[in-house]
Amino acid sequence: MRFSDAAGSAHPPAGPDARIACLVPSITELLFALGLGDRVVARTQFCIHPDDRVESVAAVGGTKKINVAKLRALAPTHAILNVEENTRDMEAAIREFVPHVVVTYPKRPEDNPPLYRLLGGIFGKAAEAESLAAEFDRALRRIAALRPSLPERRVLYFIWKQPWMGISRDTYIANTLALANWRVLGHRDGVDYPELTLAPDLIAEAELILFSTEPYAFAEADLDEFARRHRCRRAKLRIIDGEYVSWYGPRAIAGLDYLADYARSLGVRGRSARSRGRHSP
Repeated sequence: MRFSDAAGSAHPPAGPDARIACLVPSITELLFALGLGDRVVARTQFCIHPDDRVESVAAVGGTKKINVAKLRALAPTHAILNVEENTRDMEAAIREFVPHVVVTYPKRPEDNPPLYRLLGGIFGKAAEAESLAAEFDRALRRIAALRPSLPERRVLYFIWKQPWMGISRDTYIANTLALANWRVLGHRDGVDYPELTLAPDLIAEAELILFSTEPYAFAEADLDEFARRHRCRRAKLRIIDGEYVSWYGPRAIAGLDYLADYARSLGVRGRSARSRGRHSP
C-alpha cells in the first residue's frame, strides 16, 4: 500500500525506525497526537506544541530558512513540508539527502481527516488517525449545526502590520472563517496573503475587523491605535487566536469549537449577544 501526498508522490509505509523532520508547526503537533513524538528528530523554532514535549526535539531553523547542515546531521528518513509554509528552495535542498519528502497542503478545514490518514498510514498509526478524524467530524457537525443561527458578516482579517497584510478567499483561514458565515474582505486573485491599503471604504465595509495573534502577535494596544488612527468604532475590532483558525492537526478540532464560541459571543440571528450575557472572546 502507498499513500499519496499533496504533490502526487506515493509513499510506502515507514518502519518503526523512521526519523521524521517536520518543518510545519501544526503538523509537528499532529505527529505527537498520533503517538509519533519519539520518531520526530527535527522541527522548526516555531514548532511549539505540545509545549511539554517538543523542546526535546532539535530545532533547525524557521519555516522559510533552515540550517541544512544541522538537519543533514540528524539523518532524517522523512521530511514533512507544506506548500504554503515552506519554500521550494528549501524543498529542493532537503530532497538531496532525505529519502522521503511528504508534501502537505490543506486548503479547507475538511482537509484535516485526509491529512491525519495520510500521516497515520505512512507511519503505522491508522487507528490513531481514525480516532482524530472522528473527533474532527464531531466538531465540524457542531459548528455546522450552529451556522444557520449565525449572521453573515464581512470580515477584515489582519495577519501582519507594516505592511498591513490580510488573507484572500481561497486560503485555509478564510475557509475556516466561512464556517461561521464570515466572508473575508481584501481578496486579491493569485495572492493568498495580500498587502492591504487601508482605505476608509474598506474599513467602513468591514463589519468585523480581526487581528490575529500570529504570525504577528497583535495586542489590544494595536487595536486602540488602529481605532484612533482610522477613526473607526473600537467595538468592531477584535483579537482572534491565530493558532485556532490557521493550524491543521489536532488544534483544528479545538479550533472549530473555539470559532463556534467566538461567533456565538458576537450574537446570533434574532438574539443579541447582550441579551445572552455577552463575554469578550
